[in-house]
Amino acid sequence: MAASKPFLSTSFSYETLEETLDVKPQGTELYIGIPRETSFSENRIALTPEAVAVMLANGHRVVVETKAGEGASYSDKDYSDAGAKIAFDKKEVYECDLLVKSAPVSEEECELLKPGQYIISPIHLSVMKKSILEKMMEKRITALSFENLKDDSGHNPIVRSMSEIAGSAVMLIAGQYLSNANNGKGVLVGGISGIPPTKVIIIGAGIVGEYAARTALAMGASVKIFDNSIYKLKRLQNNIGIRMWTSVIEPKILAKQLKTCDVAVGALSSNSGRTPIVATEEMVSAMRPGTVIVDVSIDRGGCFETSEVTTHEKPVFKKFDVIHYCVPNIPSGFARTASQAISNVLMPLLLETADDGGMDHLVWHKLNIRTGIYMFKGSLTNFYLSERFKLKYTDLNLLIASKR
Repeated sequence: MAASKPFLSTSFSYETLEETLDVKPQGTELYIGIPRETSFSENRIALTPEAVAVMLANGHRVVVETKAGEGASYSDKDYSDAGAKIAFDKKEVYECDLLVKSAPVSEEECELLKPGQYIISPIHLSVMKKSILEKMMEKRITALSFENLKDDSGHNPIVRSMSEIAGSAVMLIAGQYLSNANNGKGVLVGGISGIPPTKVIIIGAGIVGEYAARTALAMGASVKIFDNSIYKLKRLQNNIGIRMWTSVIEPKILAKQLKTCDVAVGALSSNSGRTPIVATEEMVSAMRPGTVIVDVSIDRGGCFETSEVTTHEKPVFKKFDVIHYCVPNIPSGFARTASQAISNVLMPLLLETADDGGMDHLVWHKLNIRTGIYMFKGSLTNFYLSERFKLKYTDLNLLIASKR
C-alpha cells in the first residue's frame, strides 16, 4: 500500500519559536556590613579601606563597625575617608544585606542576623557548633566560606594566601624562640660562615611547607622535608628550583631527623577532619632541649602528639624541654598583610556579584563559586558539615536549578 502523503493545510501557519537565552540581569547595588571581630583573637579585617573606596566608587554602600580595623592598624578615619559609614552600634552593621567577616559566625552573632542575609566568612570546622548552623538555617541564610571558595583556576585563593603568610612566618617565629631574648638556646637561624647551618625539619610539602622551606633556605638553614605525597614533594622541588632532601613519612627516619634538628615545622594538611599525628610523644621526648616546634596544622588538631592549642597572648609552652608554638591563627599575627590578601580576593568577587545582579545570579553563572557555598537560603549544602552534625544535606546544583 502506498504511503499517505503529508497533509498541509493553508488554514494554519507554521512559525519557528524564538530561542530563549539566559539573560544576564542588570547590576545591583550591594549593601555591605563589616562588623568588628571579638572572637578567636582575630585581628584581620576582610576589606581594606582601599577596597572599600573601590566599592563606593562603583555605587555600593559600606557600613563598618567602629574599631573594626584596629587589629590590622586601620583607623575609623581610614574607612570614613574611603567613604564608608562608621557604625557605633553593632546592630546597625547587621542590618546590611551582605556581611563580610574575617572570623566565623559566633552564637551571639546568630541572634543579630536578619532573615535572608548573605554572609562571607571562614567556617573553622574545629569550632563550628550544630546550634549555630541550625540558627542560620532557621533564618534562611546564604553563606560562603573562605576555606572552600575557589577561583577560576580551581584553587582556593584565600587559603593559599594565608598558607603563604603562615609558611613565611614560621621561620621568623622559630628565630624568635631560638634567641636568648625569649630564653631560647641562643642559636641564629641559618648560621654564618664556618658554623654548620641550623637544621630545619618540615613535615608536609603543601603551600605552608613550601614557603617555610623558601624562607629557611633564604636564611641559610639546611632543610629536610617529609610528605607522603610524592607529587607534592616533586612540585615543591620544581617550585623552589633546587634539589632538596625529601622523604616519605617513615617513622624511623623521621625520629632520627627530629633527634638532631633545631626547628621542626608541622605543616600537614587534611581535606576532611583531623590532621594525622605523625610525630609521637616518644619522638618529641628524644629531641634536643631548646628545640622549637611550630605546629601550623594545630587548627586541624596538629601533627605532633604533644601539641596543644595556644593563643597569640601566650603562644608557647614547654614539654620535654622542647618549645612548642601552637597558635591556630598565625596569619592574624600579621594582620595587615593578611587583611590585604583577603581583600584582594573579596573585592573583585563582590564587584562581580553586583554585576551579575546579586549572589543568587552569581551562583548560577559561576560554577566555581558553588564549592564555597555551605548554606543556600537556609539549606545546608556542605556534605561534610551535614555528615558531622547529622543535619539534612541538599545538593546545591539541584537547589539552584529548581529556583530557575
